[in-house]
Amino acid sequence: MNEGKPTKAKWWSRPRQVPPGVGEVGPVEDISGPGVDRDSDANRHSDTNLHSDGDHRPERDHQSDGDYELDRPATVTAPTGAAGAVDAAGTASPYVAPAGPGAGSGVGDGDFELERPAAALQGSAPDAEALAGPSDAVPAGRAPEAAVPAQQAPEDRPRPLHDPDPYSTPPYGEPGPWAPAPPVQHPAATPAHGTAMPPGPRPLPAPAPLPASAPLPAPYPSNPHPAPAPWQNYDPWAAPGPLQQNGAAVETKTQRHKRARKALVLGAVALALVSGGVGGAVGAYLERNGGVGDITLPQAPKEAPGRATDSVAGIAARALPSVVTLHVRGSGEADTGTGFVLDTQGHILTNNHVVEPAGSGGEIAVTFSGGESARATVVGRDRGYDLAVVKVSGVVGLRPMALGNSDSVQVGDPVVAIGAPFDLANTVTSGIISAKERPITAGGAKGDGSDVSYVDALQTDAPINPGNSGGPLLDTRARVIGINSAIRSADGGTDLQGGQAGSIGLGFAIPVNQARRVAEELINTGRATHPVIGVMLDMDYTGDGARVGTKGGGAPVTAGGPGAKAGIKAGDVITEVDGQRVHSGEELIVKTRAHRPGDRLRLTLRRGGSQRTVTLVLGSASGG
Repeated sequence: MNEGKPTKAKWWSRPRQVPPGVGEVGPVEDISGPGVDRDSDANRHSDTNLHSDGDHRPERDHQSDGDYELDRPATVTAPTGAAGAVDAAGTASPYVAPAGPGAGSGVGDGDFELERPAAALQGSAPDAEALAGPSDAVPAGRAPEAAVPAQQAPEDRPRPLHDPDPYSTPPYGEPGPWAPAPPVQHPAATPAHGTAMPPGPRPLPAPAPLPASAPLPAPYPSNPHPAPAPWQNYDPWAAPGPLQQNGAAVETKTQRHKRARKALVLGAVALALVSGGVGGAVGAYLERNGGVGDITLPQAPKEAPGRATDSVAGIAARALPSVVTLHVRGSGEADTGTGFVLDTQGHILTNNHVVEPAGSGGEIAVTFSGGESARATVVGRDRGYDLAVVKVSGVVGLRPMALGNSDSVQVGDPVVAIGAPFDLANTVTSGIISAKERPITAGGAKGDGSDVSYVDALQTDAPINPGNSGGPLLDTRARVIGINSAIRSADGGTDLQGGQAGSIGLGFAIPVNQARRVAEELINTGRATHPVIGVMLDMDYTGDGARVGTKGGGAPVTAGGPGAKAGIKAGDVITEVDGQRVHSGEELIVKTRAHRPGDRLRLTLRRGGSQRTVTLVLGSASGG
């Protein structure tokens, strides 16, 4: 058997690339020795064809069916020198020719011959160049050149089965543009002085340039650690492994099971929370709105509690904290009325007939709008004006009621009344001013006229009922313009305390300008003063106007009084006060008490068949 049988050379094998100037072959000498027939069959396989690219390939008979045999090595004559023999590779030969007369050049009996295999001619280009040369003379520093057999003529070579591919298409030519790029490696960085090199293969240093006379060095050894090819470990038939696009490691089966259990637990908790919330919402809805089949009526959404300041709601919101309810007990009687705060000292204004049952030993309880209660005492009261002032002590946070001007009120102005009708505290009603300077008298239950009050009142259609007495009548700015005092009931009565008559839209209030003067006098002196003319009136006169009395227990005209000074005499009929008509004695009293003492009045008199006008200054009298 022929061991070491070389691979059959293929005609499309890739030629080796030789750098320019390297591998050029000079004249070739016949080194087969004498007596060798180059054309014989025995030596056909020993011939070496030296191709233009520097490769040496042994020719083979493609028709032979037997085993391939290697060529027999040829002998090469090595020249001798003073220092010894040098081989074609440029290294010293271990065989040194002995010095003698025949040493030098040529082949002789004294030359020492070495046998060199033909395979040596198939080495690198430097080896071939080292063997080429015109003579056996060896220059100093160079290896002797060996004879190389002549190349075979191109026409003698075997012709390939296919013509060369002019487009260099693989596998006939160079790789095409679709061939994968060869693997590359980044050059290793040179470490700083004194630092250790990193482990792994190190790049070989570049060879230093050689002088022209120096022999060519042997080629560098191949890299012991070649870069791995990108597809050298790829197995197209292997089962595909787990891949992830994010580069994370693939979870194991146990890890996947744990994650699945965790997801199930979290999902169950979330489902329980959502179910509980939905169930609670549904339960609340059913509890509030009934079952699914129940009828639900549409309703407007809740609105903001604030209202316009000039609306009834806005007026009431500002006034109610200043309104109080009075509960009076004394002398076997009990009564309920209303009042409002005048100042922060605790003074409260109300009607006289509200506090009158308390007398001198009665009890008065004041209840505020917030529910707080306090004891009150009477500061002063006046029957003629039907006004009284009480006071509470030890109460903080009082909010006084703002006072308006009753002279500025016009008929038709909107008003709001607040009181406790039939003991219903903080009752709010609204209406308009129906009339002004309406002369009314209230009281008279005693029969002697001592309890009769004369009021030049503001008439309103705001509902006023028993229990509203003493309450405020407010304008659109929540200011007091009157004190609710009387109503006209269906049975003809005018006193709020007389019977249980209800409102028929005829309510009367004391103008705040008059009430303010009286309240100030009651707070400051405990008594109020009344303006007077100084005459006695005939209350039984049925004619038009107010007639001065002609008979009675006293003088009809008070001597030295305002009337006497103005020239008024008994029997005169007063028909006008400041240009306003009067039809009775009550009206004259009301018009007079509408002024302050010291005010100047202009009166129109009818005496006999003549009419005259007089002017006087009102006097003062102490009220009861």
